[in-house]
Amino acid sequence: MRFPSRIRRTLWLAVISLGMVFSILADDPNIESAKLASIQALQEFNVLIGGWRGVGQPKRGSQTGAWQERAESLWELKPKSQGIRWNVDAGKHWKSSLLSYDESKKSYVLVVKLLDDTLRTYRGKLDEKRLILETEVDEQKEIHRATLSVLNDNRVTLLLEKRPEQQSFFTRVAEIGYQRDGTRLAVAGSAGPECVVTGGLGTITVAHKGKTYYVCCTGCREAFNDDPEGVLADYQKRKEAEKAKK
Repeated sequence: MRFPSRIRRTLWLAVISLGMVFSILADDPNIESAKLASIQALQEFNVLIGGWRGVGQPKRGSQTGAWQERAESLWELKPKSQGIRWNVDAGKHWKSSLLSYDESKKSYVLVVKLLDDTLRTYRGKLDEKRLILETEVDEQKEIHRATLSVLNDNRVTLLLEKRPEQQSFFTRVAEIGYQRDGTRLAVAGSAGPECVVTGGLGTITVAHKGKTYYVCCTGCREAFNDDPEGVLADYQKRKEAEKAKK
C-alpha cells in the first residue's frame, strides 16, 4: 500500500523526531554526570557487592524471634536510578533497597521497599565506617533509623531502630549480621582485575572490539553492554586522574 506524499512526509518527520529524542536521552550529560557522581560517592561501599548470609535478632544475644536471610548486592546504573541495589530473600523487614547519593544535599539516600511493598526513604551521612540514616516522621508519628556498619570485607551489620516523634532516644527493632557468601567480590584496591565501571574487583568478563575487560557484578555488566565506549572512556579518565595524583 502506497501512502500519499503528504502522509509519507509526516511519517518520516515523526520517525526523525523520535530518533532525535532517543539520541538526546542517550547522550544526556546530566544522566552521565549523575552516574559518575554516584559511583564516586559510593566507592566506600564497593565491598557490599556480592552475596551475603544474614542472621537477624530482635534482641541482642537472644535467639527468640531470630531468623536467617540471604541478600545479593549489585550496582544499578540506569538513567533514572543509580546506586547499589540490595535484594533480600526471606527478610523480616525489607524486600530490597537502593543506596544512592544526593550530590545537591551532600547526603546518602536509602530507599527501602518494605514487606508490604510500600517505600521508606532514609537520609544520612557517613561516620567513618558507619552509615547512619534517618527518615522523616511517618504516618504513625515515628522516625526510623538504619545504621550500616562495614566491619571488614566479609562482615557487615545493619541495625534498625525507631522512636516516637516526641521521644528523644531510639529503641532497637532488630540487628542483622551479614557474613559474605563465598569469596570476596568488588573490593576496591585489592589484587586482581579491576571493574572498568566502578573500580571494584572484576569477577565477570565482558568483551568489546575483540578485547576482554572485567566488571564486578551483573549491574555493571549491563551498564557496560549498554555503552561500552562511554564506560571505557570514563575508565581511561579515571586511571589518568589516579596517575596524576601519584
